[in-house]
Amino acid sequence: QVQLVESGGGLVQAGDSLRLSCAASGRTGSITTMGWFRQAPGKERDFVAAIRWSSSSTYYPTSVKGRFTISRDNAKNTVYLQMNSLKPEDTAVYYCAARPYESSKYSPASFGFWGQGTQVTVSS
Repeated sequence: QVQLVESGGGLVQAGDSLRLSCAASGRTGSITTMGWFRQAPGKERDFVAAIRWSSSSTYYPTSVKGRFTISRDNAKNTVYLQMNSLKPEDTAVYYCAARPYESSKYSPASFGFWGQGTQVTVSS
């Protein structure tokens, strides 16, 4: 099992930056990919970013590419999500996720381990 704990959420103004952290514990040696998702009230959980542990390759949807950056610190088993130029539509609960197998899919169903989520609110 892998445990994930997010931190760094909060209330910011449009145009501000925020960095989220996700600390992994447990069987971290089994992790191949970690990612971030977000879910706004009444909406589905959407993919935000992912990073492959072995190659550090990163993946983003068009909606955040160029504004968000995912990175990792192997020594700390921690993944970060740097969010710049935040917009009110970025408001959501942000979840960290991990999986122990390789896949080309980045849907919520393709990740087996989840954190509890951290709220990000962007005011206009």
